[in-house]
Amino acid sequence: MSRADISAEPLIALVAGEASGDNLGAALIAAIRERLPGARFIGVPGPRMREAGCEALAASDELALMGLAEILRHLPRLLRLRGRLIKELTARRPAVFVGIDAPEFNLGVARRLKRMGVPTVQYVSPQVWAWRQGRVRGIAESCDRILCLLPFEPEFYARHGVTARFVGHPLADQFPLQADRSAARAALGYDESDEIVALLPGSRMGEVSRLALPFVGAARWLAARRAGVKFVVPLTSAATRTHFESTLAAGGEAAAASTGAGAGLAIKVQDGQSRLALAAADVVLTASGTATLETLLSQRPMVVAYQLAPLTAFLLRRLGLVKVRHFSQPNLLVGREVVPEFFQEAVTPEALGAAVLRWFEEPAALESLRRDFGRVHRELRQGGAGLAADAVLELLHR
Repeated sequence: MSRADISAEPLIALVAGEASGDNLGAALIAAIRERLPGARFIGVPGPRMREAGCEALAASDELALMGLAEILRHLPRLLRLRGRLIKELTARRPAVFVGIDAPEFNLGVARRLKRMGVPTVQYVSPQVWAWRQGRVRGIAESCDRILCLLPFEPEFYARHGVTARFVGHPLADQFPLQADRSAARAALGYDESDEIVALLPGSRMGEVSRLALPFVGAARWLAARRAGVKFVVPLTSAATRTHFESTLAAGGEAAAASTGAGAGLAIKVQDGQSRLALAAADVVLTASGTATLETLLSQRPMVVAYQLAPLTAFLLRRLGLVKVRHFSQPNLLVGREVVPEFFQEAVTPEALGAAVLRWFEEPAALESLRRDFGRVHRELRQGGAGLAADAVLELLHR
């Protein structure tokens, strides 16, 4: 294939690791196609990337793992998958490789391809500024460019001589600056006067398996003290929904198959529609991760929970690998603790329920929170997918 052909119809490889990476990848594909209609895409996509036209060599849910212990348990399978992918991409010779999140998997692929002369990009910086900072050397060896979603990240990389660019967060472009609470409630069948708590225990089975029980317990704790409060639980897959509903049933709250409601507890489990749930909610109880950013962009007060496999948490603490005071994105982005966050053994029904209750009892704190969240929203609203596409195409034509 001639250089002219490569420029007109380049083959771009992308690997996404989970639902949030799939959303980023789909937006990136669309933005690249706006600039280069003949571009072709191959790799490890999620459903939205496949709909956008990315040829699948494997499914992204094969990479949706969390924590050192979980990765170690699946390491043989991941290594086989990575070897198969590298072999295929070596044969297909993409014009550029873009790893979307999933750094434990993607950086190894990027390193091999970069050695062959393929330009490589890591889209979404690993949280190397927060823990295991020594990884920055390996990132520099693997990637020609880091595309950062958070504004403070490029400065960290600059101190280590790594090229990084803040491109904004595409989610900030997708969320309106002011969520329509009334419309969201009407769409979900709630009244304007209802008190609603959204429960978001995560998108991965590992997260939901750890957080379903304390989240359900927190809902019961809160319902016993706040008469009439209602709960909505948007889940991303049939598997996570089944697990959450079985947690309700096992705790004596039978899950009705048709409505997903737990008897004696006004809780509605539903497939997806997390953004409607966030817009409709008064307060959100959420797993740490992308959902916290979506909650921020919805300008809703939240309580954040983070639980890892016990071995992972032990190693992080024992080896002193964590370098930041806060782990939730809202607190990191605002620069101070504006929402309560609970880690590992601190994640209890009583602690979570009490923190949610405080948001109902201290409405004066909401106005300050909304100002902070509005400022962050505007800062992140940079046309992220377009800037990311420009950065990728710069390397392609380099």
